[in-house]
Amino acid sequence: METTTNEIVEIEAADASTAAVAPRTAAPSRWVDFYELTKPRMNFLVLVTTLVGFYMASGAHGGTIHWLLLLPTLIGTALCAAGASVLNQYVERDLDKLMPRTKDRPVPGGRIAPSEAMTTGIVLGLAGVATLLLSVNALTALLGGLTLLSYVLVYTPLKRVTTLNTVIGAIPGAIPPVMGFTAVDNALSPAAIAIFAILFIWQMPHFLAIAILYKRDYALAGFKMLPVVDEDLSVTGRQIVLYSIALVPVSLMPVHVGLARQAYFAVALMLGLAFLSFGVSCATTKTREDARKLFFASIIYLPALLGVLMLDRT
Repeated sequence: METTTNEIVEIEAADASTAAVAPRTAAPSRWVDFYELTKPRMNFLVLVTTLVGFYMASGAHGGTIHWLLLLPTLIGTALCAAGASVLNQYVERDLDKLMPRTKDRPVPGGRIAPSEAMTTGIVLGLAGVATLLLSVNALTALLGGLTLLSYVLVYTPLKRVTTLNTVIGAIPGAIPPVMGFTAVDNALSPAAIAIFAILFIWQMPHFLAIAILYKRDYALAGFKMLPVVDEDLSVTGRQIVLYSIALVPVSLMPVHVGLARQAYFAVALMLGLAFLSFGVSCATTKTREDARKLFFASIIYLPALLGVLMLDRT
């Protein structure tokens, strides 16, 4: 899932991508570099959505949180997500050199050897799947492995092949909350599918806004993000609006599957319409300023929606 707080920092600096870069006062330690390889801030949202799924599933089992099950679920998910992030940077190391916002990452910056990154990513990924398999259940481990492999082996290479890469990438991005459900239920429930659908649809306008902001960087690396191919952003704008419209009814699904009540319905409807207004503005003006507003609206919308869902859990 390509989102979260480290992107906020990067987006704030996007306009300065062609400006002179101040020299480093000190090189980061190798431990810091290995830590940054795992994209901890980006993967924080992965853990949050996993926790939401686990919490919501626990509501159907008397509402009691099984803490001894939650801990390995979060650890295993975190390791899978970290492994995917490291392997993604290993695969894209030469392309990262071409983009101002990524050229100083540990691998393209020459501070971590590609072989070290590959080994680290494989070890983290295997450790994550093993943790889920041995301490949670086989279904959750399977989903963790699927998330990692689809992100690294499918989404990552497709970024240079087709604009549909964003749709494909939204699948592994939406699986973590399902893993929270399966950790408790050991089954794919309608409630899990409803949360998957929300995360999947939400990612589309969210990432299209990011792709508008990073359009020049993606073009330099040869990434076929829709805003790169769609020069006047007309198709991009229509997709932003369509996905934002679709998000409104999809966000109401938890009520229909018995996961939430009418209070959630009312708040989700208002949040969806407010988010849609930012999508329409971005599609209408096609400016970086409105793309930035849509991005920030998206990172406010999702925590707010999930927070209300948890508070209104049936």
